[in-house]
Amino acid sequence: MNQQKIPATVITGFLGAGKTTMIRNLLSNTGGKKIALIINEFGDLGVDGEVLKGCGAENCTEDDIIELTNGCICCTVADDFIPTMTKLLERENRPDHIVIETSGLALPQPLVAAFNWPDIRTQVTVDGVITVVDSAAVAAGRFADDHDAVEGLRVADESLDHESPIEELFEDQLTCADLIVLNKTDLLDNAGLSRVRDEVASRIARKPVMIEARNGEVPASILLGLGIGTEGDIGNRKSHHELEHEDGTPHDHDEFDSFVVELGPVADPSAFAEKLKGIIAEHDVLRLKGFVDVPGKPMRLQVQAVGSRIDHYFDRAWAPGEARGTRLVVIGLHEMDETLVRKAMEGLV
Repeated sequence: MNQQKIPATVITGFLGAGKTTMIRNLLSNTGGKKIALIINEFGDLGVDGEVLKGCGAENCTEDDIIELTNGCICCTVADDFIPTMTKLLERENRPDHIVIETSGLALPQPLVAAFNWPDIRTQVTVDGVITVVDSAAVAAGRFADDHDAVEGLRVADESLDHESPIEELFEDQLTCADLIVLNKTDLLDNAGLSRVRDEVASRIARKPVMIEARNGEVPASILLGLGIGTEGDIGNRKSHHELEHEDGTPHDHDEFDSFVVELGPVADPSAFAEKLKGIIAEHDVLRLKGFVDVPGKPMRLQVQAVGSRIDHYFDRAWAPGEARGTRLVVIGLHEMDETLVRKAMEGLV
């Protein structure tokens, strides 16, 4: 039965793990399969969509790339994702495969469960859930909390009854996975990579397949065609929110905020990136991404920052008639002071 359905691959992962880069590589190596891509960008600026639309893959044109920018996909399944899927399935020229990139802040479980929707389950099946992990971040201890110490402190401090939302989110994305891609392994030695494998494995009871990658380079033959039918097993992959609120209480993503900062031209990209590092560290910015206008350059500069690591490179030429500008999405915890961050960034140009 599943062989008659369109397979859909859900790609999830924490902020900056390398999902978009992996999808770009995937779109260039699908063996002629027609791919439809659904992107759930967190924030008001569709950065990932612009990056993927510029990849030039013949099997995935701009018309085949659909962006959902109305919020976290796991919170807008009924209002956003299901209508989008319905319209996609009504197309005369339907795709051979659907790839869905979730926001780095999304829980994959509600999305996978949506494939049991009556109008979808007869036509589409979840080929597999792929979770991309930033191996370098894990090796640096971003998720390596001492659970024994936390457990001891709980006796004296009720405020430690719950782990941090970011840690829970990381574990939820691992829990839902059929395949875990340990990305950015080129930044680690063998001992560091071994510790990352142990750390990731210790976070979940399930034991999905775990592979290594650098620069998101994973063959399409590995990512596509898993044939899992994950929607039928979603009850065994419950998130922290589902386990804690099985009475039906809706979960909340208010612990995260995002906003767009628009700036003027940037004459010295390297100096700009260095100054951004200080702002990111001072204000605990989780993720920063967007585009920069460099005077005298015909191409647009893409900026991607995760913690103190900032990558910037010219990704494509400014299109004829396209308004040049510097636009950056800032993502952080709810406590982040947007006014201070904006003021600091505006002072850079």
